[in-house]
Amino acid sequence: MVGLGNEKRFMSDINVTPLVDVMLVLLIIFMVTAPMMMQGVEVNLPQTTAKSIKTREDPLILTINKKREIFLEDRQIGLNDLENKMKTIFKYRRNKELLLRADREVPYGFVIKVIAGVKRAGIDKLGMVTEPIE
Repeated sequence: MVGLGNEKRFMSDINVTPLVDVMLVLLIIFMVTAPMMMQGVEVNLPQTTAKSIKTREDPLILTINKKREIFLEDRQIGLNDLENKMKTIFKYRRNKELLLRADREVPYGFVIKVIAGVKRAGIDKLGMVTEPIE
């Protein structure tokens, strides 16, 4: 209540300084943590001019790094276990889509072995992840 003398009335102004302070702190926190949210295996992708493919749901990502290690999302799996794991994962999925990220230094023959294992597991759609040419 604010007033002069006997006249007392309510203060109708809102103090937005605490709100601005909180929003600024949240903005800084999100700016710092957003780059950390990018997860996955580090690979050096090949470049191409192909257009991107639109999918209805988030497909699984299979990654091959330059050491020829295979990762399904963030979990490492062996080449011998690939087919069985794919069959188990996609057993009840309606859309059988998978994205393949392979380092450009991985030999072509090894990538083909991985693709063959994926196809034997019954995956209908296999997309290749690349970087656009600058």
